[in-house]
Amino acid sequence: MKTIASFATTLIVALLSVYAGGSPASAAEARDPFQPARKLVAHLISSDFPEGHDTYNGMGTGSNGCIYYVLSTEPHDIGGRMFVYDPKTKKVSLAGDLTEACGEKGKHTVVQGKSHVNFVEAGGKLYFATHIGFYSNVDGMEKMGIPPVGWKAYPGGHLLAYDMKNGKYEDFGLAPDGEGIITFNMDTKRGRIFAITWPSGQFFRFDLATKNMKNFGKQCREGENGKGAAYSTVCRSIAVDPEDGSAYYSNGDGEIFRYRADTDGIEKIADEDLKKDYFGVYDSTNPGHMGYNWRQTFYRPADKMIYGVHGNSGYLFRFDPRKKRVEVLDRITSDVSKRSGMFDQFSYGYLGFALGPDGDTLYYLTGGPIYQDGKRLKGKDRIAMGAAKGLEDLHLVTYHIPTGRCKDQGAIYYPDGSRPLYVNSITVGKDGSVYSLARVPDKSHVRADLFCVKGPFKP
Repeated sequence: MKTIASFATTLIVALLSVYAGGSPASAAEARDPFQPARKLVAHLISSDFPEGHDTYNGMGTGSNGCIYYVLSTEPHDIGGRMFVYDPKTKKVSLAGDLTEACGEKGKHTVVQGKSHVNFVEAGGKLYFATHIGFYSNVDGMEKMGIPPVGWKAYPGGHLLAYDMKNGKYEDFGLAPDGEGIITFNMDTKRGRIFAITWPSGQFFRFDLATKNMKNFGKQCREGENGKGAAYSTVCRSIAVDPEDGSAYYSNGDGEIFRYRADTDGIEKIADEDLKKDYFGVYDSTNPGHMGYNWRQTFYRPADKMIYGVHGNSGYLFRFDPRKKRVEVLDRITSDVSKRSGMFDQFSYGYLGFALGPDGDTLYYLTGGPIYQDGKRLKGKDRIAMGAAKGLEDLHLVTYHIPTGRCKDQGAIYYPDGSRPLYVNSITVGKDGSVYSLARVPDKSHVRADLFCVKGPFKP
């Protein structure tokens, strides 16, 4: 009887507390749904490169299990660096200076400050491309950097290959019109490289066997070099179908284009596009977002489908290259984004989207809306406070393709409690650990470096 009376008293107190506006009856109910439910620890890996700056893509896991990555730079005279991290020995090695790899060291041309693309492995080599990291602000927009006195203009992005055994680079030449290379992929079966330039958005292909380059010209009006009606964001991802050698890309209006290997030509996909109600409504001539472009894509051999994510809305979809059909699958944003009903923090969407080593699970690094003191930070407050105080709610989301299970694995923190900032890269190690590049805590200045979140993760 005493036990029953005690239980009744506890229940009454709990109910009174709830009705009076006090604490809910359980810890689960007490949890703020707009705050992360789980935390993951990001272990920092130092590359000893103080000039390292924000990197977009620029990563890959080699068949040897090593993690290859590029740390970008901003100055006109300090080139980006490529590094390799061996998870077995826990050591980082410098793999080279991008400007030197392109044969431009000492030429006083604006340096190769970035690689904006992920690595593609073929025949023991990693294929990739370089990009400009030095910009000038003209009429409120990023433009090709105006070289200082005594320096020459940026010569253009290069197509490169890095031999994983001997550490040597091979240079296949420059992008058209001295532009950077912002988008890249490769048909490894046929030895064909595909790329899109920045800022004007020219699509070209390069044949490794013949060394022939074919430029198909501008694919999105005047690209990010245009103004007003001539402006359109350049697509950041090319999807390659190894079955027939096709290469697919999008534009800000949601149109999907196909490079055909059999005709060596370009065609627009008829009767299908990415202009979906679920993705939102965009003016493709207005800067500050990716419009209806897909943000990141990959080809999945198991079902011969191309999987992609629309950046701002965070919707996962798949494109069937044979039926030429887009199927929207799920919104793979963080739980915080879903519960708040808000778009993710970064209006362009995130590039940290990749298929894991099991071939079934995709990994997505995405940022939720920021809440502080019960209020959501908006506009300039979000940008200013986020940069100053490290307020970026980075989450790891997994999606198991066979079952359709989407899981927010947790919010990512550094060991000192601060948060990774400006994250737009991902690669998954052979053991299921997730690697990325981000701004890291540094007392003297802001720098970017490698971090690892130990896996594996159950989808």
